[in-house]
Formats: sequence, C-alpha cells, structure tokens
Amino acid sequence: MSLPPEKASELKQIIHNHLIKMNIHGKIRDVLAETVREDLDPGRSSLSEEDILRALQRRGIVDDVMKDLHFSKHLKFPHYCSVSNDCISVLPANVDPARRYLYLQVLGGKAFLEHLQEPEPLPGQVCSTFTLYLHFRNQRFRSKPVPCACEPDLQEGFLLEIHREGLGDGSKMADATTMLSICDPVHLVLIKRDTSSETTLVSSYFLDWRTVLSSPSGKTSIAVELHGVGSECKVTAGVLNMSLELYPPPSEILSPDIITTQRSLERQKTAEKERLFLVYAKQWWREFLEIRQENQSKLVKIFAQDENGVNRPVCSYVRVLRAGRLLESPRQAARFVSLLGLEKAPVVGGGGGGKQEQWCSLLAFLCRNKGDCEDHATLLCSLLLGFGLDAYVCVGTKPKGLAHTWVMTRGTDSTITFWESLTAHRYLHQAVDPDAPPLAPQPRPSYPYRTVGCVFNHKAFLANCQPSDALELCAFDFHNQSQWKVMSEEAVGSVCSPGSTTSLPPLPPLCGPSLEPSAASNQLELEMRYLVMEHRKDLGLATVWDDHLSYVLSSALAAYELERCTGTSCGNEEFQDAVRRAVPDGHTFKGFPIHFLHRNARRAFATSLRSPFCDEIVCCRGDRVRLAVRVRVFAYPESACAVWVMFACKYRSVL
Repeated sequence: MSLPPEKASELKQIIHNHLIKMNIHGKIRDVLAETVREDLDPGRSSLSEEDILRALQRRGIVDDVMKDLHFSKHLKFPHYCSVSNDCISVLPANVDPARRYLYLQVLGGKAFLEHLQEPEPLPGQVCSTFTLYLHFRNQRFRSKPVPCACEPDLQEGFLLEIHREGLGDGSKMADATTMLSICDPVHLVLIKRDTSSETTLVSSYFLDWRTVLSSPSGKTSIAVELHGVGSECKVTAGVLNMSLELYPPPSEILSPDIITTQRSLERQKTAEKERLFLVYAKQWWREFLEIRQENQSKLVKIFAQDENGVNRPVCSYVRVLRAGRLLESPRQAARFVSLLGLEKAPVVGGGGGGKQEQWCSLLAFLCRNKGDCEDHATLLCSLLLGFGLDAYVCVGTKPKGLAHTWVMTRGTDSTITFWESLTAHRYLHQAVDPDAPPLAPQPRPSYPYRTVGCVFNHKAFLANCQPSDALELCAFDFHNQSQWKVMSEEAVGSVCSPGSTTSLPPLPPLCGPSLEPSAASNQLELEMRYLVMEHRKDLGLATVWDDHLSYVLSSALAAYELERCTGTSCGNEEFQDAVRRAVPDGHTFKGFPIHFLHRNARRAFATSLRSPFCDEIVCCRGDRVRLAVRVRVFAYPESACAVWVMFACKYRSVL
C-alpha cells in the first residue's frame, strides 16, 4: 500500500496520539522491568527485539492496542484511519476526511429466475455475464462482469461522494439535514452481455439511499427488487442485496418518520406539478385540434414511455449535455451518436409489427450501447445544445409512413439543417414554394424524411399547424403562430427543467474511451490475418503478406474516418500516389474497405466475404500474389468505436 506524503504523516500522527492516550510507554517500561527481573538469563546482558515482542504479547499489551482498531473487512481498496469518538475507523484511500461519502456495497443477487437452469460455467468458458452500472451526482461506476446465474455473484463496493459542490472546502461537510434534502437517487442499470457480445437491458432502478440517515451506526442493509423493462416492467427480474454506509458517520441520527415525511412531501410536490402540466397539455391539445381538421392526423407526441413504463413529457428526454474534452465538435458528436447501435424494443409475441415504443433514459441507453432512433435523436440534440446550437428533435415520418425522429438545427441566418442521428448525415432544408408557377425551378429535397408533426428540445415544444405537414413545404419560423403552435415555456420548465421534479432521471456525464486504439487495432489485424490465411489454406492457396502495402493502407482508413466526422474528403491523392509506388509495373492492385461498429474478427470477416469484391481479393489467384490487410480502430466515448478494415492484393497480370 502506498500513501501520499500528507496522508502518511496524518496516519503516523493518529497512531502516535492513540498510543499516548493508552500510556503505552509506561506499560512498555513496566513490562521491560518485569521481563529483566524474571526472564533474563544470567549469561545474557541484553534482551533481543523478539524477546520484548513476545513479552508484550504474553501480557496482552498488543491486544489492548488493537482492540480499538475496527477494520472493515469488506473494503477492497487501500485505507487510512481517522479518529472519531475515541475510536479509530478505517476509511478508503483517496477519501477527503472533510467530505461526506456513501459507501454502497453489492452483496450478491438472488431470484434471477430467468437463469434458473443456467449451467455452472467451466473455467475459461465464455458465458453470458451481468454488469451493474451506477450513476450518482455526476459520478459513474460499473462492476466487474460476473456469469449470469439465478444467484449471480455480484460482489462490489462503490464509494460515492455525497456533496459535490465546493470541493476541498472543509466547511461544506454535509450534515444529516443537508443530506435529507438531497433527493438525487442512485441510478442502477443492470446489463446482460451474451456470448456474442450483444447487450440486453435487464433492469433500470432508482435507489433512494436516504434510509441510511435513520441508522444509529450510519450503516444499513437493504434488498433491492429489480423489475424488468418495457412490457416486463411489472415483473421482478431479480433481487440485489446491498449495504449502505456513511463515511464519516453523521453525528445526528434522523427519525424514520422524518425521512418518510420528506419523501412524501417530494412525491406530493412532483405529483401536483405533473397534474397541472397534464391539465395544461390537454387544453393545449384541444386548441391545436381546433385550428384545422388536418391536425388530427399529424404526428404530435407530447408524452413518451421510458424503459420502466413511466409516461414522461418528451422534453424531459433532452438536456444540455457538454462532453468536456471527449468530443471536439458538433459533427464529431454526430459521428459518436451514429456509432451507437440501432435496436428497436421488441414485443413479446411479435405483435404490433414487432415494435414497442420505448424511449430510454440516457444512462440505460449509454450502458447498453444501443437503442432506437428516439434515443439517438435525443442524445444528439442534447450534445448539439451543449455545443451552443439551437437544436430540436423532430418527430415525423419517412417514406411509406414509417415513424421516425431526427434532429434539426436553426442557424442565426435562418438556415435549417437536418441531422440524421443514425448515420451522422446532414441535409440542408430548402422549402418548396407551393405558389410558384408550374415551370419555375424548385429545390429537390435530398433528405429521407416525408412529414414533420412536432419539434421539441429541453424547454420548448412546438406542433406543426401549417396546412400540410409535408416537410418539403414546411417553413420553420417558430415565431409565426399561424405555422407553429407553441407550448408555454413556463409549463414545460415546470416538469422538464433540471431539479423541477424528483421523478426526472439525473443527467449522467459521458465516460471516456475504454480501449487503447493502437493495441485494439493490432490485435484485430492479427486475428484478421489468421482468418485470411486459414480461408486460403482451405482453398489450397498459399498466403504471402506485403507488410509495406498494409502500412500504406493506413492513410486511406484515416481519411475515411475523417470524412465521416467532418464530411470533407482529404488525403486521397497521397494514398493513390503511395499505392502506385508500392505496386510494380505490370501488376494489378485491388482494395476493399469496409466499416464495422464492433471488434469481433470472425463476424467482421464473414460479413466481408459476402461482398464479391472482398471474396475476389481474399481468394486471389495469379502470379506473385501479395496480400495486405489493415485495421484501424477509432475510439469514442462510452466504449463506442469505429472499425475500418481494408483488404488488398497485388499480383502480376497474365494475359
């Protein structure tokens, strides 16, 4: 265990003070005098260190010193001591003794009945796993993956700082009353990952930790019943045993009745705000329908169900989200969002076209690393708002009447840009003039959207009340009340602004990339080379690699990713010149680039071979055939990654 110098000095001082309090020096002198009289042999002139230690142990001095030291055996990280009420308690290292912490420990799970018949995994066997994610007051944690079982062995400890403001200010120690007023829950998200690395959202749970404030010791144990998601939100998914402990223990213990009353008041306040907003929304909707009859068929969505089956205003799914140093520009943010997988919420039995509406809280979406188009659009809109753009989520349809959501930004010059969150493509909107002469030139829309019913962000909701909801005919002058019916910003803010209600999920920060791109690229490239060699061996073909040609392919892959991020192509001339130099006269070069959102080599290789161009390269026959493969992994926040692979070959042309 290593401690910073200031902590080491503090620890020494604590031990010194404790020994003085016990009058340890006087006790040692008495033991020494007694030992010299009774135990010192006539032929020896001095006592060894071992003799003194044995004497101290025999007379119980060591036990007396240790009996006031209380060690928490469950803590899995380095510790240091702090003195309180004549007692030394062991706290986690990196803990500021002037701050208040909540130590949340998961002590295992039970009753995950879906995995009742799950066989015990053999050592080294790949199996499905559970991972628990936590978010509390801008802090995020995750557990180690454990094998899925009826009683999963989830054993983890998480140290959560309760008071985040004024870091380093010792006067800000949160007392019991302050902690009672902190209504931020601990958001728990349980994710299952199967053997093919596909993720499934098992449960999303909001834990009110304030029960620990009524515990005399500042520590309590609880059993958390996790429910399923979507259509299974009323069904128990499993139970997690937990313990909650405050560091340092509060000097004031609150009555359980006080905590119950506080929760009840918060619920009543939230319920009243939600009731008033619902009354307002109903009146607003009636007024909207009275404007013109066509409004009844427009796709106007005021509420949406989250993963727990709770109806929330759609504006509450959008927040101003700043990514710090993790994302450098709005276009890079769009690229990041597009790298998160697309998955529609399934319906048991496949009813309703196999799709169930389910908008996810941001933490559940990020932990699962995939979601529906609504999840992508609300995340992209939040990030664009963080970059200072005037961004909105659009709800409308694509061709064939399929419901869809995308993002729109309004420039200061009234330029309207559509952002497709699933692909990071951008489209400029130019409205068609329906009153123009028949032969007058009209702009041809390039976007894949047909209609728009409403737009919204974190503080505005507007419904399209123009004669037609066809996107190519729509104008986006939000100040024109004959074109857009606007909800009261005050009404929206009463239930959607941060801290307005206790039912709003807290906004989690983005986490940085979890992989090292160079190492991941090298590993995946080695696996790809092996698969190519094995495939050619099955065909009776030898494989000779051209390492220089493989390296030359790097610039092309970097240019492809840069183009996806910025929309600008560059570096192609240098790549073409390098290839010409690497391929001798009389030889033919063929290359095939392909893009993936995962790092599974076998899946990627199988997908690549479905293309006849790639198959032609990998199975190339001829004179002086040389093969090359290059892999580049580009890391983004939240474990998202863009994987580019290029297969290439060169061979001498023989007529």
